Amino acid sequence: MKYVVLLGDGMADYPVASLGNRTPLQAAGTPNMDLLAREGRAGLAVTVPDNLPPGSDVANLSVAGYDPDQCYSGRAPLEAASMGIDLSENDIAFRCNFVTVVRNIMEDYSAGHITSDEGRELVKALKPLMPGRRLYAGVSYRNLLVLNSGEKAICTPPHDITDQPIDGYLPRGKDSDLLMELMEAAKPVLENHPVNLRRISQGKSPANMIWLWGQGPKPSMPTLEQKYGIKGAMISAVDLLKGIGIYAGMEIIDVPGATGNLNTNYQGKVDAALDALKRADLVYLHIEAPDEEGHGGNLEGKIKAIELFDSKVVGPMVEGLKNSGWGWRVCVLPDHPTPVSVKTHTRDPVLFTIAGKGIEPDGVKTFDEVAVKQGGYGLVPGHSLMNLLIRA
Repeated sequence: MKYVVLLGDGMADYPVASLGNRTPLQAAGTPNMDLLAREGRAGLAVTVPDNLPPGSDVANLSVAGYDPDQCYSGRAPLEAASMGIDLSENDIAFRCNFVTVVRNIMEDYSAGHITSDEGRELVKALKPLMPGRRLYAGVSYRNLLVLNSGEKAICTPPHDITDQPIDGYLPRGKDSDLLMELMEAAKPVLENHPVNLRRISQGKSPANMIWLWGQGPKPSMPTLEQKYGIKGAMISAVDLLKGIGIYAGMEIIDVPGATGNLNTNYQGKVDAALDALKRADLVYLHIEAPDEEGHGGNLEGKIKAIELFDSKVVGPMVEGLKNSGWGWRVCVLPDHPTPVSVKTHTRDPVLFTIAGKGIEPDGVKTFDEVAVKQGGYGLVPGHSLMNLLIRA
């Protein structure tokens, strides 16, 4: 049996007045997800425990079959694994975003989705300022800093405060002084760097500040094979998901042209997933674009991202499975909502459907936040989804 998780990051949302009080999922054309809903069983999953932040780290750990209460230590250490950074017992990894702050307002948590090449130039300029020079360039605005302190500081994800004053959200509490010093020291270097001067001249958002958050030590968790007796593969454009895959003992597949945005290489990801299933039992295929559009408050963009996910990922993937000769099951879902009205993640339960061999339909006709409330699975803990997929 082959198992596939197709995850549209942040795809769930709230009703929108301009859509006639429909959600983006209800408004989007999603014939392939609707077909899976009709052929499968649906429900709602609580992917974020009440005591943890509603981030993609916590939520995707849940979807991958891990109880975050047992293994979550922070977002940054997961990303460190994907970047090949081996954390020691005393290391604390921090996510280090390039952001755009204008007149003390968080104008852009991604510095205009700065390119990875530009980011590497800025990281090179900032390294001498950092203790041990342990600043690592990641993908686009997503970088990593490793320190030996700061775990207890209270830090806020920058995508949670878009268009808000930053004063009340800067690092605070125990161990925060060093973080503030580093963030302040980076400002003049970034302000005068040729990368940013060029971006400003081109009308683009400059990376004029670093933002430290998501910190934690190296986590401890069993592999997917140890936990479920299956071999898995992870396909994603973002370091976080790759890091989860590494700790889960999954094969990490890098797809050329995978960006994490609307223009990602959808066909390449589907082709890679179908190829991986020749040697693996499960493939986890992650698409970031709906989340990015939600963070930007872009309703039209989010609907487009959902439709692209349906037409270029869900449809071709299911067609490939049907032509493969394998027995198979597919689970389609978001990890968390990223409503366009709030521009950040929420902890609401997420919709899901599981279809394929041995799954009895439950009468749900469409894949949306309202229809799945009548689904046969009801409300389940997020970390139970893997059991439902592979053992039901």
